[in-house]
Amino acid sequence: MPVSDDPQLRERLKSAIWYTVGKIVDEECLHLDDNATPQYIAALTELVYSQAILLAKDVESFAHHAKRKTVATDDVIMVCRRNEGLKEIMEEFVADLEQKKSAAKNTKKTQ
Repeated sequence: MPVSDDPQLRERLKSAIWYTVGKIVDEECLHLDDNATPQYIAALTELVYSQAILLAKDVESFAHHAKRKTVATDDVIMVCRRNEGLKEIMEEFVADLEQKKSAAKNTKKTQ
């Protein structure tokens, strides 16, 4: 069931995003010696929530197009295709994860 279909789940998600955004904004405000209004944090929370929902729909669409029910890392990288810098970071991150997974698997085989 999508998050948008369950009002209670949607509110819990928004609360978690609000809390996290608030913590990040507070840290940056301390660093910059500035203040942010609650309205700013609320607006930023709505923006992050909207982008997360859009990202989830796009990733699900790519998985569906590939005739899969499970989202893969390739789907996430595909979403990043228009942002070369982000795409490179994501590809490096995935390669690093795969390398660590392979190393862990080899370690288990030798034991």
